[in-house]
Amino acid sequence: MKLNFNKRDTTMAVYAFLVLAAAILFYGLLNNFPVVGRAFSTVLGLISPFIYAFGIAYILNPILKFIERAILSPLLGKHVSGKCIRAVAVLLTFLFAAGVIAVFVMIVIPQLISSITGLVYRLSRYLNSPDTWLPRLLALFPDLDLDATISNALRQYADTILNSTVSMMKQLLPWLVSASTSFASGLLSTVVGIIISVYMLLDKERFCAGCKKVWYAILPQQRADWLLDLTAEANRVFGGFISGKILDSLIIGILCFLGMTLFKMPNAMLISVIVGVTNVIPYFGPFIGAIPSFFIILIDAPIKALWFLVFILILQQFDGNILGPKILGDSTGLSAFWVIFAIMLFGGLYGFIGMFLGVPVFSVVYMLIWRFVDARLAARGMPLELVSYSAPDSPIPQGSKKQKPARRGAPGMLRGAHVSRIGPPRRKKTDEPEDASGGRENDSTDA
Repeated sequence: MKLNFNKRDTTMAVYAFLVLAAAILFYGLLNNFPVVGRAFSTVLGLISPFIYAFGIAYILNPILKFIERAILSPLLGKHVSGKCIRAVAVLLTFLFAAGVIAVFVMIVIPQLISSITGLVYRLSRYLNSPDTWLPRLLALFPDLDLDATISNALRQYADTILNSTVSMMKQLLPWLVSASTSFASGLLSTVVGIIISVYMLLDKERFCAGCKKVWYAILPQQRADWLLDLTAEANRVFGGFISGKILDSLIIGILCFLGMTLFKMPNAMLISVIVGVTNVIPYFGPFIGAIPSFFIILIDAPIKALWFLVFILILQQFDGNILGPKILGDSTGLSAFWVIFAIMLFGGLYGFIGMFLGVPVFSVVYMLIWRFVDARLAARGMPLELVSYSAPDSPIPQGSKKQKPARRGAPGMLRGAHVSRIGPPRRKKTDEPEDASGGRENDSTDA
């Protein structure tokens, strides 16, 4: 029996083979998930210097562009080549970053150490002298017989506490060895990443051109254009959010330090650093920073701890309603619901870093979904505005003409600019004969 395979049968056979291979691969990954996880961790550790290098170069790139375009090019552009200007700009950028780190180490770190040392001393003084505060605490609840209850609890759990302490001390040395090894490995990766980032900044145009060349070689032109547009939009969202949020948190930290110094609150530098660092997290950051700060002040000055809550509330209202909108604007295009969703999701997966980077990452995913939705609706000739879908019971009007999808990341972002539709280009219809009146036989437009 002779089998005749045409092009359609061959295509179906290839698709069936690919689906079967993907199913077998997925089954193998599920059965060997721990092995795959260890292999992934190993590969991630090997490429971690390049990840650090990309992050360092991405953060320093705005400073490099400012130094190169606003300072060096007007001064040296007529006498020095572009490569020399770029090399000098990279050198000045890293000198500026090193200077900022040096100022932080020389000014902020000593005050942080002083605040932490004083806090530990006061806390140990309270714990080592219970005869000064424990009788007053017991006198507040005479009917509960807390004295006998505490004594019985201490006798009952004395052995447990002792055994737990001994076990913890035995595990301390291996933990210190592991922590030291991880710190040394991370420090080495960071140093190598800094060196690699220098080369990335020196030849950033060449790297970008190489990536574009690969995209256009692998993908159809329309898909490559769409991917390039998506990358530019993601860069805008990431760059705007990260740089704006860091600047906003720095200003809030400085204002917190000035206010606490003015009102003579204790541990001003320590509290300001906590408030500034946690402020990079949208919505939840002020609460995450205010709670431990309140208890730190409470140990030293209970009354001032209450005033601190009032002060931090005013400061966060100023940040949320005035400073934040001025600096960030609507850089992500996400509503409050989706911002909280992104923080909870990525924070649960990746901790503090996930809470910080989760919002711009989710914004890019959200933008991609909305572009796909707009492209599908435009292909069907349906309206793109959300207001057209607000009535739950009324039918959606079908447009007679197919619309072009707006360039958008989320509702309200960058409307009006044309974006290529997702998917392969549609074949244009041939011109149809005109009737006696000089018009087309139908009013439908080309896809």
